[in-house]
Amino acid sequence: MIQAVSYRSRASVLALLSMAALSLGGCGQQAHATPPSTQAAAVAPPDAAPPVSTVTLPPAPVPATFDVAALSERVRPMVVNITTTHESAGREGLDPFEFFFGPHGGRGAPRGGPRPTQTALGTGFIIDPSGYVVTNEHVVHEASGVRVRLADEREFEAEVVGRDPKLDLALLRLKGANGLPVAPLGSSEQLRVGEHVLAVGNPFGLGHTVTLGIVSAKARAIGAGPYDDFIQTDASINPGNSGGPLFNWRGEVVGINTAIRAGANGIGFAIPIDALKDVLPQLREKGYVERGKLGLLFQPVTRDLAAALKLDAPRGALVAELEPGGAAARAGIKPGDVIVEVNGVPIHHAEELRRNVARNAPGSEIKVTVVRAEKRHEVVARLDALQDEEGDAASRPRPTQGARPDRQQSAEKLGVQVSDAAGGGVRVDGFASGLNVQEIQVGDVILEVNGTPVKDVAGLRAAIAKVKDGSVALLKVRRGKLVQFAAVPIPAR
Repeated sequence: MIQAVSYRSRASVLALLSMAALSLGGCGQQAHATPPSTQAAAVAPPDAAPPVSTVTLPPAPVPATFDVAALSERVRPMVVNITTTHESAGREGLDPFEFFFGPHGGRGAPRGGPRPTQTALGTGFIIDPSGYVVTNEHVVHEASGVRVRLADEREFEAEVVGRDPKLDLALLRLKGANGLPVAPLGSSEQLRVGEHVLAVGNPFGLGHTVTLGIVSAKARAIGAGPYDDFIQTDASINPGNSGGPLFNWRGEVVGINTAIRAGANGIGFAIPIDALKDVLPQLREKGYVERGKLGLLFQPVTRDLAAALKLDAPRGALVAELEPGGAAARAGIKPGDVIVEVNGVPIHHAEELRRNVARNAPGSEIKVTVVRAEKRHEVVARLDALQDEEGDAASRPRPTQGARPDRQQSAEKLGVQVSDAAGGGVRVDGFASGLNVQEIQVGDVILEVNGTPVKDVAGLRAAIAKVKDGSVALLKVRRGKLVQFAAVPIPAR
């Protein structure tokens, strides 16, 4: 039970705290200018024992406190409120705004039936004094009209001059605007987890609302798009904040506030500002973004796959299949290669490959470092234009499993029931009782074992017989129309 504290007790505590603060030297900045042990030595008599040595910590590169009010006042004129009009409430396809905020979150639509026009709220920030504004694409998606209000209450009609739905970015131009204050763009690469950030936006129509938080995490994938790489923050973000800036303590934009999960508390997501920098010239000059295509399917490297491939750690992107005649095939990349670098940038996780390739325009050349048979190779690939998304082999839908054929045989070391597959290879029909094989499933067709082609059950048994007990076999399997790799541990006997 919490007991009440009397006024006299509180006054006594405050007096003690004040005396303690004064004894440290008065000004807060001066109080810590000299370590406490040094201060004690300064007032000790000459014959006192030498002070005990202390370890001086390096100064923090980011201040623990800063003038939030001054920062808010400085960046406020750079942020704009956006109101869009839509002809109809019923729009086809998945609405990202409703995915994150729930039905009609932050919008003017009634909870009843649809009406002819509908408004949506959002936020943006000025990047050019002539009136160019950045926001989210979902804020202006299929909008028939866009109005922008500045911090000084001036309003402008805006036109959408560039869109990138894959990154959820849009570039607006305010008609008749000039001499506007510009938000400086910082670096999301240099942003560190734990740094203070300031979100400014238009939540629920409450324009220029300021919220303070920290960077909770980086490189978050939340299923919002093919190039997920979000900054996570606990700065309060609500419907209407979409497209607004996330400032660092220096007043630089380091992210674009984009998403929250319905029902989440203190979990918001922002697009890294470096992603905007990559596409901004194309948005401004062409109105759309062209991306390079490597022409392959890939999958993550699991711990078992890393063991089968004799990698020192589960990293990189495992090439599962090549587009015939595509950029990767022309460069000499092969299925089974593990891509570990693009232009010298390490690929720690498979999804990073997609983002690093997409930063380059069609026709440009990139250096790709692969690991093949435990050796590193560097190849140069000239990228094609991206039309359809390059696939992540592990995320493709799995086909419906057919009935098991009558003529099943056993591949004991793998612990599976198999049969010859039409057109070559061996079909997986079942598993030994109690066996848990996570990377293959009924219906998969085994094509290779450790690089040895498998045409039938006899070939599978012969290939498996060469694999040492207690090691991991690397299988190449076909699942529907998709080819990928799977690692299967071989039990020790």
